[in-house]
Amino acid sequence: MPSKLTGKCFCGAVHYEVADEFLYAAKCHCSNCRRTTGSAFKPFAGIEREKLALTEGGDKLLIFGDESGHNAHCGRCGSLLYSLVRDGAYVHVAMGTLVDDPSIQPTAHIFVGSKAGWFTITDDLPRYQEHVIAGSDQQ
Repeated sequence: MPSKLTGKCFCGAVHYEVADEFLYAAKCHCSNCRRTTGSAFKPFAGIEREKLALTEGGDKLLIFGDESGHNAHCGRCGSLLYSLVRDGAYVHVAMGTLVDDPSIQPTAHIFVGSKAGWFTITDDLPRYQEHVIAGSDQQ
């Protein structure tokens, strides 16, 4: 039986549980991810929406977007917890909010075409100008 991971925001108002069954993980360098995290990139892990459950503080979420795609933040401290993507079918869990270590690690850098000029990627993961798509150009 797959294990469950826990996660929470900075102030502890919102908690979640997610199956350790992530399908992919990456580090996104797009300007939106940089702005919403306040960092050079957002490390995230993707999973089917129904495999993530809020366990505390669901009424404290601050949602930017709509039912088919949004960012879910804690309305108190502002932590980005997850992004609802792909027409609402998947969530991208912000890996920095996980309390437990997932069995997956990021395997690529995406949107490096718009990465912060002040940040240098120093690992050997594949780099993609935009999304990871079969046959896409690496940098």
